[in-house]
Amino acid sequence: MTKSKTVEAFELPLNQILSGDCIDVMNALPAGSVDLIFADPPYNLQLKGDLHRPDNSKVDAVNDHWDQFSSFAVYDDFTRKWLAAARRLLKPNGAIWVIGSYHNIFRVGTALQDAGYWMLNDVIWRKSNPMPNFKGKRLTNAHETLIWASRDEGSKYTFNYEALKELNDGVQMRSDWVIPLCTGHERLKDENGDKAHPTQKPEALLHRVLLATTNPGDVVLDPFFGTGTTGAVAKMLGRDFIGIEREEAYRKAAAERISRVRKFDASALEITGSKRAEPRVPFGQVVERGMLRPGEELFSIGNRYKAKVRADGTLVGNDVKGSIHQVGAHYEGAPSCNGWTYWHFKRDGKMIPIDILRQQIRAEMEVDQGGRRH
Repeated sequence: MTKSKTVEAFELPLNQILSGDCIDVMNALPAGSVDLIFADPPYNLQLKGDLHRPDNSKVDAVNDHWDQFSSFAVYDDFTRKWLAAARRLLKPNGAIWVIGSYHNIFRVGTALQDAGYWMLNDVIWRKSNPMPNFKGKRLTNAHETLIWASRDEGSKYTFNYEALKELNDGVQMRSDWVIPLCTGHERLKDENGDKAHPTQKPEALLHRVLLATTNPGDVVLDPFFGTGTTGAVAKMLGRDFIGIEREEAYRKAAAERISRVRKFDASALEITGSKRAEPRVPFGQVVERGMLRPGEELFSIGNRYKAKVRADGTLVGNDVKGSIHQVGAHYEGAPSCNGWTYWHFKRDGKMIPIDILRQQIRAEMEVDQGGRRH
């Protein structure tokens, strides 16, 4: 159950919403304890007066006291302080996402670099259903900008490249994301039927951020928690969260919302891993373990070429010898070749890719490593 409480020093209050000023609360938490920070700080919109639609109805815009600063200097000082507190909390390989509009994101970006963070990407969140520009004096503001940065230049940050690629139908994920504004059943309302928070972010946006840059069990901190989108998505995806929010109404709405969220089961939380992260298996290991025998023939895709396995894990063909990759490349007249997917062996009249044998060895390695960990 999600709790709302005032932070007590020296404990990590996982899956709780902490009351208070974000800088003070972050400074009271243990250093180096957080894997990722998602921050949606005040935009400092500098709105003057109410905004009305052409039909004279009032726009529910950001005019709350928490978004009002007396000057850019005051806003910059606030930004530097919360970024310093956040960086102190990050683990050495931790990272941060900050989202903002044209009103503040450039100032925040400068402060990020000055604080020692290392820029990784900026991402354009293009809203498929943006609010129109009612006065017709500017372009429709149809996007916000996210900055993704690691704690240090040398940080080995998490990036689940293959998972994002699968999320994007097998195509490499770009830095422009088309996601609709939070509307309909997802938009939280207060007891009067009004928006519970003027800038509630869509869960789809947080799903992509957390899927891309965290793993199950990671700790995600949101210092401007609002109505708890970060916490709700973190809970669904099996991540732990820490929320900080000074407004009681937002804390209450967030706690109620997160209490209704169900975590996905463990199998659903598994994602496509990076091939680079998988343990390397030399083809010679397949041979020395007797999975393929010296002298056994391998066949190319389509059965056009064949080569024999040698005792040292190389192949020999009619006019070539070398690794599984080199011999395949020679036959195809190509600069390179993935021998694991190119070569097949025969079993019971069926052609089976040798990569099956590599995957079998990797699975055994994972079981062995898991046994040692426990």
